[in-house]
Amino acid sequence: MRIRIVDAFTDRPFAGNPAGVLLLDAFPDDAWLQNVALEVNHAETAFAHRLPEGGDADWALRWFTPATEVAMCGHATLATAHVLHTTGAHEGPVRFATLSGVLIATPHEDGAITLDFPTAPLTPVELPDGVAEALGAEPLTAFDTGPNIGDLVIEVADEKTVLGLTPDHKALARYSERGIIATARAEDPSRGYDFVSRCFFPNVGIDEDPVTGSAHTALAPYWSERLGRAGLTGLQASRRSGLVRTELRGDRTLLTGHAVTVIEGELLA
Repeated sequence: MRIRIVDAFTDRPFAGNPAGVLLLDAFPDDAWLQNVALEVNHAETAFAHRLPEGGDADWALRWFTPATEVAMCGHATLATAHVLHTTGAHEGPVRFATLSGVLIATPHEDGAITLDFPTAPLTPVELPDGVAEALGAEPLTAFDTGPNIGDLVIEVADEKTVLGLTPDHKALARYSERGIIATARAEDPSRGYDFVSRCFFPNVGIDEDPVTGSAHTALAPYWSERLGRAGLTGLQASRRSGLVRTELRGDRTLLTGHAVTVIEGELLA
């Protein structure tokens, strides 16, 4: 079967967030899926198969990190939609049946793809003891993101603080189900983004995720309320880096970005 590595939330190779993508006839057993994800060893590997016509969705989609299956993943969904459209396996908007319900990916003429995801519910929480030391910065606020995301959104003083974080990943693991989203307002919005973030997910085997679509379903409502605009652009400032355009629509958040296939080969196992 064909296996592809796709860089998501970028329009150039070797940036954004890489994901493995496999289009299957059906899902094999979970152990095989997990072993493939471990072999690929990127933040996520996506597995999809076509569904019968006439249902609520066109393709079934699952996501695995090297350590576990996850309930939601933005960049691997974008990567899968990119593969479907660039190979001709699907035309027009595609509906994915996932653990987070039906998610829709809509292609645009310029090659960008918009994902329609549920908006994460934000609940303010008291700062846990020790989180500042583990993160390496003093938090200003902390919000729980609900069961689909399983993170804490933590705002810190400024963009420079986000860029300079060197957290204790092992210590961070005790503060949320998946990890920590550290964020701040952009220092200079004329650079093309409104807020900056970094994502640390030690509980699913990812010390730092390069660009996280699902995190932006929480960052979009957080910053839209503070900046007074429904449409924003976020920079995830990892070493690879990437931009995510967000549009808040109540209980749904639209995430838009590009993707690039960088490797295509044959899986023999």
